[in-house]
Amino acid sequence: MQQDLKNSEIELSISVNSFKNPELLKLCLDSIKKNVLDVDHEIIVADSETDEDTEIMMREEYPEIKFFPHKKNVGFQNLLKKGIEASRGKYLFFLNGDILVTKNSIKKLLDFIKGNPKVGMVGPKLLNFNGTFQYSCFHFYEPITVFYRRTFLKNFGFAKKHLDWFLMKERDHGKLIEADWIMGSAMLTSRVAIQKVGLMDSRFFMYMEDVDWCRRFWEKGYKVVFYPFSEMYHYHGKASGKGSFFYSIFFNKLTWIHIFSAIKYFIKYKGKPIPQHD
Repeated sequence: MQQDLKNSEIELSISVNSFKNPELLKLCLDSIKKNVLDVDHEIIVADSETDEDTEIMMREEYPEIKFFPHKKNVGFQNLLKKGIEASRGKYLFFLNGDILVTKNSIKKLLDFIKGNPKVGMVGPKLLNFNGTFQYSCFHFYEPITVFYRRTFLKNFGFAKKHLDWFLMKERDHGKLIEADWIMGSAMLTSRVAIQKVGLMDSRFFMYMEDVDWCRRFWEKGYKVVFYPFSEMYHYHGKASGKGSFFYSIFFNKLTWIHIFSAIKYFIKYKGKPIPQHD
């Protein structure tokens, strides 16, 4: 990280990561402006494959927001890195441009992490746009997890049992959960924690970078927490999982990116113990 903690001038930096969807990005930014009123904050937008519509929208409708366009798809971790480098907050909240925040949802996360110094990363409860629950905290992947999720075997009982474990379905998601990892779509941390843990691993272009980051938070002695008392809406497209199994394997580029990222993750942690916690 280039910026020192003592140079942080505000309470919170809200860093929005976006990819070729100005309509959802506008909804996201408007929800932040409407619902984050009593926290000293700044908003940063880092956008991949920026098109003309997004450029015009940001310039004309949100001139006060720091905007960093990229002509190419630079990957999730690079967008987060840009947000961190451009930020001035003591705390940093990263969210995807397909998230809608609700009243006090960010403040609740901020108050929680400020009151719990052992927590390094916290994420909200995510809801689909129709109000149904969306799983966003998980156990760490095992190699078989990826195989079950990507093949027809996911419909068999033994695979469903494993995938239920992966989704932490045995836990009450109406209560606070110390999770192995939380979805990178919405996560709040502190500048102090990032300075100790480091940035996301650059070897992950897309997928698994949030898993890896949370694991490193645990390794540095920080807790990763799912906090259900803060709720946000998430338009979760699951682009890497669209189509049938055979279509995904042979024609979906994102499926292969996910698989290769998983391979990199398992190689990185081969033989290393999984961080233990409650």
